[in-house]
Amino acid sequence: MSSSQESSTQLKARIASRSARIGIVGMGYVGLPLALLFSEQGFPVTGFDIDPKKVAALNGGGSYIVRIPATEIQSARQRGFSATSDYAAIGGMDAVIICVPTPLDEFHEPDLSYITGTAEAIAPHLRAGQLIILESTTYPGTTEELLIPRLESGNPGGLRAESGTAEAPGFYVAFSPEREDPGNDTVARRDIPKVIGGVGPVSRDLASALYGSIFNRTIPVSSPAAAEMTKLLENIYRCVNIALVNELKQLCERMGIDIFEVIDAAKTKPFGFQAFYPGPGLGGHCIPIDPFYLSWKARQFDFHTRFIELAGEINTRMPYYVVEKTSEALNGHRKPLKDSRILILGVAYKRDIDDLRESPALTIIELLRRRGAQVAYNDPYFAHVGRGRHYDLNMDCAPLETIADYDCVLIVTDHSSYDFPRIVEDAQLVIDTRNATRGLASDKIVRC
Repeated sequence: MSSSQESSTQLKARIASRSARIGIVGMGYVGLPLALLFSEQGFPVTGFDIDPKKVAALNGGGSYIVRIPATEIQSARQRGFSATSDYAAIGGMDAVIICVPTPLDEFHEPDLSYITGTAEAIAPHLRAGQLIILESTTYPGTTEELLIPRLESGNPGGLRAESGTAEAPGFYVAFSPEREDPGNDTVARRDIPKVIGGVGPVSRDLASALYGSIFNRTIPVSSPAAAEMTKLLENIYRCVNIALVNELKQLCERMGIDIFEVIDAAKTKPFGFQAFYPGPGLGGHCIPIDPFYLSWKARQFDFHTRFIELAGEINTRMPYYVVEKTSEALNGHRKPLKDSRILILGVAYKRDIDDLRESPALTIIELLRRRGAQVAYNDPYFAHVGRGRHYDLNMDCAPLETIADYDCVLIVTDHSSYDFPRIVEDAQLVIDTRNATRGLASDKIVRC
């Protein structure tokens, strides 16, 4: 048995015995739940993050994500889970899973600095026989074109990744896209099938064994690029269909048709239709971003993804549509948008979560401010909204008790804690972008 075969066999045995040491880089909305899942199954887990506040919170048994109670962190701590900012600890891990952000830059092009920075931080501590897995959403080719070269060039031992050649690999690499759906508690994490693409058969089998120990089903594919494209297809599918209903919503409005009634009727068809719903724009880390990742990569192959780019443009324009509808509604009440007091209800990108990433509410607030409106917000998950990658708002949460003082209440995120009948009763004017007031009859309500 060759040394590489021996190391892979030993790693597989450690996975089977739950003694393999798991390191997860990025303790955010993807990495932390994954770390807890491994911990629940008895693996020794270490979380890595460059944010000292997150590291301190986790080591103190606290949680900074609303849907993850502190009791889960405390239970994991009792099982040996810990967090660190010291990448030297990477050398003690058997498997390292990378769950870092992959945002867009100001030109809507991929910003892979988090991946490259992580690879360069890991490389000096890389040792023979380790399994490195990338989970961050990205374009096809990232694992092999970006991650592996940095790992290979940066490690002092000259280790090489499995490549399918006769040369014995020094370490193993795979890509497995995250499939987190914040706020969705109808599907257990273990029941979400895990797609896995290894750079070679041993990498694929090791990654399948690792994920198979915590997920009920794994889906091996032929390569990391195939797994990377799978993730993009899943989210672009949603992006395109949401763009379709967003465009139809605007048409139905002109035609005097209720788009939500139409969708409810269409979804009674038992085949060939899946319901998607319009809204004020797309949010979250994946759906607003993935189309641009693929479009950028496609241009390298002299291919223009016109259909996908059109869907992205439609969804990107939705906050502008909401602002125009708000201006029209205020005009109908003999009030100009400039100097009007507007309360935004909900700034999270979707219902009942504490996640601001790419939220359309942030764009809507900035657009309203530019046009001279006096904007406040209320969100039970955010006491303050400060500065982010693409926004600088510096706002504190306003109390709901003052709704009557605003010229307009704009429902952007329909948190289940909101009492919408009471909100409509107290407000002067309500702009509803989520159909949250459906069933309520009032001339105060404008649905858009």
